[in-house]
Amino acid sequence: MHQNLRALAIGGMGIAGALISATGAIGLFAQEVVDLPEEDLPLSPDFELVYRIGSADALDRWEEFSSIRSMGFDAAGNLYLLDGPGTGGGERVVVVDVAGRHVHDFGRVGEGPGEFRAAVQLIVWADGRTAVEDVMHQAYHVFDSRGDFDRMVREVSVGLEIRTRPDLRPQRTDTWTLIGRSGRSIVGVDLSSGDLAERTLLEPWTPLGREDQGPRFGDIEDVVGEVWGFEPEVLFDALPSGGVAFADSSAWAIRLADNLGEVTHILRRPLRPLPVTEAMRRGERERRLEARRNREVTVRAGQAVPPTAQAILDRFRSVHLEAIENMQFFPEVPVIAALRATWDGNLWVERSTEPGTGEPGPIDVLAPDGSYIGTLPAGRLEMPDAFGPDGLAAFLGRDEFDVPVITVRRLPPQIR
Repeated sequence: MHQNLRALAIGGMGIAGALISATGAIGLFAQEVVDLPEEDLPLSPDFELVYRIGSADALDRWEEFSSIRSMGFDAAGNLYLLDGPGTGGGERVVVVDVAGRHVHDFGRVGEGPGEFRAAVQLIVWADGRTAVEDVMHQAYHVFDSRGDFDRMVREVSVGLEIRTRPDLRPQRTDTWTLIGRSGRSIVGVDLSSGDLAERTLLEPWTPLGREDQGPRFGDIEDVVGEVWGFEPEVLFDALPSGGVAFADSSAWAIRLADNLGEVTHILRRPLRPLPVTEAMRRGERERRLEARRNREVTVRAGQAVPPTAQAILDRFRSVHLEAIENMQFFPEVPVIAALRATWDGNLWVERSTEPGTGEPGPIDVLAPDGSYIGTLPAGRLEMPDAFGPDGLAAFLGRDEFDVPVITVRRLPPQIR
């Protein structure tokens, strides 16, 4: 009976979610709703090439990348890359200048402060300071603008909990604050002292049945939990004003919040989500099963996984595969696939395509005031991995040998 009621509730998610996304929560009536045109205005995706680094044919050892985990620009146009093998975590930060020339590397593998055990994310402030999230240290290594280690900011954890916040961004008007996501909440992360402090800034809409997105404890089955397909993801980015742009992705509705977390505008386009078909469900399940079966745990040279740990990893893999076999699905494909803000404050909104196509969707470009500029066509351009000053945008790809290649282009003034 409980499952039937829950299925019924989720089945109505498409209508309810669209209404909530379009009208917001309590207090919306003080917010300005901006209705943007439905018809696309095509934009050219042909951008000036600035430089390209990486590939198996790299002439210098510094650009023999293993696996770029994240990247970011500083205000001088220098690009910072967190490089490391497979799933083992980043091992170094590589810095290149505005012409793609090597500046220096910093960071290394180790157990001490400033040394990486499992570096998963790099955050770059405008002045060149950086923070590296290290999940095994449960801390953030902070480096100054020269790449010298400054201090470690430790996570306040509970028991064996390992916390990570996806897609962290520097808050553009605050020296030590990051913007991130914890569960479905958008949070501010304060790195100004030795212990990390977090506060909730925004609470986007949560689909029925997915309310508890916090850390899981207990048996492996409890930790893995249920697997869902086509769940509308919370997307966000930090704005130059200090505010945040965010969306729950269930409808084309972008909320703009100020630096206090108050939503001031909602930007909407009348674009409807795709209904999920049985073929989409089957394809998504097969794709996830294949990805999970092919996933390997990478260890550094000279290390081995202890038998007890290997047994836990094997059990975790088995439970996860079973959860995917029994995965549940939301009734509609989320409308928005990605949301980013450029260095100058334009918004890039990538729309979803039909699952299984393997091509990026069209990207809608909005001005900082929320007005619609135009749309970059589907299949021609992926969302940049980092935006920089003076229209710089970095794209991560791979060559024919599966070696990372970073291409930096310059956007025209209209869309930067």
